[in-house]
Amino acid sequence: MPCSWRTSDLQLLLMLTVFLVAECISASSNSTQQLVSSRNRNSSQPPVEVDISLPVLVDTKAVLSCPPILSTNVLITTWEIFVGDKPPCIRTHRRDPNKISKINCTDERMTWLYRPDQIPALQIDPVAITHEGYYRCTVATPIGNFHHGYQLQVLVAPEVTLFQSEHRSAVCKAVSGRPAARISWTPEGDCVPAYEYWSNGTVTVQSMCHWADGNVSIVSCSVFHETGNWSRSIELNPGAKTSKTLIILYSILPIIIVVIMGFVWLLKIIGCRKYKLKKTEPTPGVEEDEMQPYASYTEKNNPLYDTTNRVKTSQVLQNEVDGMNIHTL
Repeated sequence: MPCSWRTSDLQLLLMLTVFLVAECISASSNSTQQLVSSRNRNSSQPPVEVDISLPVLVDTKAVLSCPPILSTNVLITTWEIFVGDKPPCIRTHRRDPNKISKINCTDERMTWLYRPDQIPALQIDPVAITHEGYYRCTVATPIGNFHHGYQLQVLVAPEVTLFQSEHRSAVCKAVSGRPAARISWTPEGDCVPAYEYWSNGTVTVQSMCHWADGNVSIVSCSVFHETGNWSRSIELNPGAKTSKTLIILYSILPIIIVVIMGFVWLLKIIGCRKYKLKKTEPTPGVEEDEMQPYASYTEKNNPLYDTTNRVKTSQVLQNEVDGMNIHTL
């Protein structure tokens, strides 16, 4: 009787062991199958669409890439371009057959970067303001579609100027920037901003500041923009002194001109009087000198004058001879 009881206990223990081992093997295989199936599901599920904000400087080259997929698994690559109010431009490349097509694409500055069957990237060269918009690349594969989207923002660097105005004021301008620039002053003053929007999408920002404190001599304006930062400085006092000097000069200049004109007029009057006095005074010997050439000419070339002169000479000689004879007697 005791032996039979021990034998039944051993059989029951053996059955429990076999049952537990079978349960462990079954649970292990089930977990392995679930892990494999979950991995397969994750690998076949396409990733969520990626949207990227892409700022690009105007007049430069931009390259937009598609999702990194092996080219051997790509069936179709499609670029969809949404710019402004125009219909979307669609560029497509089919791997089999190797065929490229496009719809509503007239901008020659947008092309494939290289062979689309190897690198299906899109390039824009050069970038213009009109290229700002949304670009999406869709890659179709046997396991699903993959997307990359780009929100292209075109940047234009502003031209920064700083100049002095009247009454201890200065003007800082950021001309034709995209987007609008931000301007700050050091030290802070009484500032008034102004914005001017242009048809090409650029904005001119102007800030005029006034400093009533006479101790402020040097002021600086700082311009902040997505393309860079600039700083300009100017000195207020020399400008104010210069303006005062100009005002004084402009007020004295008419007086100086009147004095100079009066002095010139006085010199002319004195000169005219001296000239008239010299002209009215007789010059001795002038008439004789002026008549002498004519008289000598007349004496030399007038026969009547020669005959008369000879007669007078002969009479004088005759009178001298008669006088001598009378003296002798």
